[in-house]
Amino acid sequence: MNHRSLKGELHDDDERPSAAPLSRPRPRRSRWPRLSGLLAAAALAALGCAGSAGRPASSAPPPAAMTPAQIAARATPAVVTIRGDGSLGAGFLVREDGWIATNFHVIAGIPDLKVVLWDQSEHPVLEVLAFDEDRDLAIVRIHAPRKLPLLPLGDSRAVRPGDPVVAIGHPLGLADTVSNGLVSAVRVVDPALTLLQISAPIAPGSSGGPLFNERGEVIGVAAAVATQGQNLNFGVPADYLKLLLVRPDPVPLSTFAAETADDEQALPAVKRSVPHHAIAILRGCTEGDLLVLARTMDGAIQVGSPLYNQGDFASCYHIYEGASLDMERRLGPSCRGPRQALAEGRRKAAGLDDNAAQAWAMRDAFDGLLDVILRKVHGDMQ
Repeated sequence: MNHRSLKGELHDDDERPSAAPLSRPRPRRSRWPRLSGLLAAAALAALGCAGSAGRPASSAPPPAAMTPAQIAARATPAVVTIRGDGSLGAGFLVREDGWIATNFHVIAGIPDLKVVLWDQSEHPVLEVLAFDEDRDLAIVRIHAPRKLPLLPLGDSRAVRPGDPVVAIGHPLGLADTVSNGLVSAVRVVDPALTLLQISAPIAPGSSGGPLFNERGEVIGVAAAVATQGQNLNFGVPADYLKLLLVRPDPVPLSTFAAETADDEQALPAVKRSVPHHAIAILRGCTEGDLLVLARTMDGAIQVGSPLYNQGDFASCYHIYEGASLDMERRLGPSCRGPRQALAEGRRKAAGLDDNAAQAWAMRDAFDGLLDVILRKVHGDMQ
């Protein structure tokens, strides 16, 4: 089986906070979910090596501008969490009968997806109504228990550099996190793809969440962050999403998952042994400690998992081992449980003589801690 990183959280790799590893993309996939080529093109655009274009705003009087707090208060009930086996992402309602927009990479290859609404009710994804793999967009459907709140789509062609932008997502599982910034640029990556470069942070778990203009209209879908630079965050313009909404072609989720599943034949089979920690293991840990753990483990997975997928098991293991030692050094003195769990992961890995198995021993330790952190965040005290 293959390593894969945080799926909700999309950096210069693909994937997800994982209790179960997933595999690398099939060779046929050219752009998404791995964003190295796209982000490289966007980076070149940022340096002036590719075109950028803004469209003039409409001459019609614009609606009154809102503060980020006002936008969040109105929009949060329509922002959802999308969870699967080892996956976490965001999405938002675009129709009151249960149509939800998100990223393609958030749902690809996962046969069992659930949508968590603002009231914490969970609803299985029934089908994929439409998707655009090249632009990393998808629309899924749940059975709506009632009329659901939806978000209005704005004109992404009218977006200009310097416009304010607000993002709502679930970074690292922290639900309904609001951030704001500016549209840094409108990047033409190629004739078929334009991206919105924004300064509002995008973190793992926020992929698929909405990006708003100051009128509270969705002008983009949060998609990626380039880990090579600061504040290089990207969204897919909402106008691409509008095309999917008028051309639905429903397929059952099971069919979509089978067609987009990753090839697992190239890498060695592994037996997972992810520890299930009680919430008490986090006793004495501050919120800062939990952020250090989540961010460092996510960063290590983002770097290590593609190396593992390329067959460089030793480098993957050493990255995980180094991240574990770094976390222990940075954790507060009262955060003893995670420190002991990390040390146990290193001890187990050191007793193995196979680099792939050593990498998985460390990954198991990471996934066990990520799982208990997410359970604490979501209020599960078991």
